Amino acid sequence: MKNWKKIIPLLSYLSIIITGFIIFANHLIADNSAAVPSLTNDICIKCHPQQPATIDDRGGKHKTKVGCIDCHIEHPPRGTGAVPQCNMCHSKAPHYKLEHCSGCHSNTHAPLDLKMEGDITAPCLTCHQQQGDELNKHHSAHTYLACSECHKAHRAIPECMECHEKHTEDMDFETCKGCHPVHMPLEVAYIRETPSHYCGSCHKEAEDLLQKNTTKHHGLDCVYCHKNKHKVVPPCFACHGQPHADEMLKNFSTCGKCHNTAHDLKA
Repeated sequence: MKNWKKIIPLLSYLSIIITGFIIFANHLIADNSAAVPSLTNDICIKCHPQQPATIDDRGGKHKTKVGCIDCHIEHPPRGTGAVPQCNMCHSKAPHYKLEHCSGCHSNTHAPLDLKMEGDITAPCLTCHQQQGDELNKHHSAHTYLACSECHKAHRAIPECMECHEKHTEDMDFETCKGCHPVHMPLEVAYIRETPSHYCGSCHKEAEDLLQKNTTKHHGLDCVYCHKNKHKVVPPCFACHGQPHADEMLKNFSTCGKCHNTAHDLKA
């Protein structure tokens, strides 16, 4: 009994010490937790200043509210996943199912600064399907070229004269596109204001005959008769109606039997 009287005060004192220690430890842990800063872009930039600058300048859709640690979820030495896989975010469209993304997108912080090397037509067409359809449906020499043959850089559009000679000296790139859609260049179409000497560069004989002609056809532009689309040849009746009787037309089935051609018209 005498021993218990001595032990009870000692236990009380010990419990006070343990309680105090627990309170102190909890306080210490709370202080340490508060002292550890949250990882932010500003901290990453201290060691990696170039990457955020590149994204800010040429980041495309990577320049969003997505931060460094949204993509780079690990960092050595605590993890090896510092460089994420593209399909972590990009997975739905056919383009994103291609392998070896870095073959073209070598700089993920400037994802549209593509390396256009070799025949990369198939990857291009996963995003630019319309252009591929036009090339395949309207065959020309362009159909058999790789996309990178003309487009040396992504979104770089070369001028026609880099490969083709001008029809006339006063033609420029915009003029070329006005008649020749670049992915189906033989489907020639033109506007009402197209000057006749553009046509004459390929149809020299017709132009010369028309210049020498003394009929009203002499003063007409080529596109007045050959409307809107290349190789459209209108019937004479489209403008002249039927000036002769049916009996005469039975003997002369075509106007040209008497009047020759529209470019070398005989009245």
